[in-house]
Amino acid sequence: MPKALITGITGQDGSYLAEFLLGKGYEVFGLARRCSTPNYGRISHLLDKIEIVDGDLLDTGSLIRILSEVKPDEVYNLAAQSFVAVSFHEPVLTGEITGLGALRLLESIRIVNPKIKFYQASSSEMFGKVRETPQTEMTPFHPRSPYGVAKVYAHYSTMNYRESYGMFACGGILFNHESPRRGLEFVTRKISDGVARIHLSLKDKLVLGNMDAQRDWGFAGDYVKAMWMMLQQEKPQDYVVATGETHSIKEFAKEAFKTVGIDDWEKYVLQDERYMRPAEVDLLIGDCTKAKKELGWKPEVDFKNLVKMMVESDIQLLKK
Repeated sequence: MPKALITGITGQDGSYLAEFLLGKGYEVFGLARRCSTPNYGRISHLLDKIEIVDGDLLDTGSLIRILSEVKPDEVYNLAAQSFVAVSFHEPVLTGEITGLGALRLLESIRIVNPKIKFYQASSSEMFGKVRETPQTEMTPFHPRSPYGVAKVYAHYSTMNYRESYGMFACGGILFNHESPRRGLEFVTRKISDGVARIHLSLKDKLVLGNMDAQRDWGFAGDYVKAMWMMLQQEKPQDYVVATGETHSIKEFAKEAFKTVGIDDWEKYVLQDERYMRPAEVDLLIGDCTKAKKELGWKPEVDFKNLVKMMVESDIQLLKK
């Protein structure tokens, strides 16, 4: 039975990946920081099937200990300070966890067993102020946030360990991927939750920042399959994972309101300068030709069904 260690298992992607790997017959271990109130909400239904190990990406010693004890075949590094807006307020912490955290994990793998396969959760935010559209594996990076900068550092570290030590290390450059398990601080979930509340007469307004920003949005459940596929290839490479479609935040909101039968949606939405980023990323759209061709991967949930899934889930959640 193959063993996988997932950092960030309590997050959106971690929970979907754990489910997927269990379905593939893996023994799944999740690295989680010890804290006074553990946040196991997304994986509560899996706790009897997986093993949680205490560790921290800020502590190399704990990573070496865990790798020595667990002896995983594959490591998926999904842990990060992953909220772009917070990275502007906490740039050093973001660099420590999102950037150096990946390096500490790579170095720990090199020390314990360099044959362990490694997946790094890279991000479309690395492209930032885009140099070409759509973005491919060869598009130059120009990050526009401390989060994007930290992700570039982690991505190049992954590449460096692959080239310097012959390690099987892959970077998955994932474009925005959402689900009902997305955190409420992310704009897509903020919209689906807000629309659900307006629908149930729990509030009357939805407050957003820049509504013109355009993103390539897919379903997280589809994207975790691509992560696994990358580690099953003969040789390690980096791949863009995306839908190849772009939609604005305005379109996301419109579609969400449509789900609950509200057409004059604009009267429920307010814009607030406080939610604007210091440096905005205006347009991200991925070209996943390589992933389709070499991995045989393709997205299954389209934009409209993704929005519908999120709004309907939030309505059920609020009714409970």
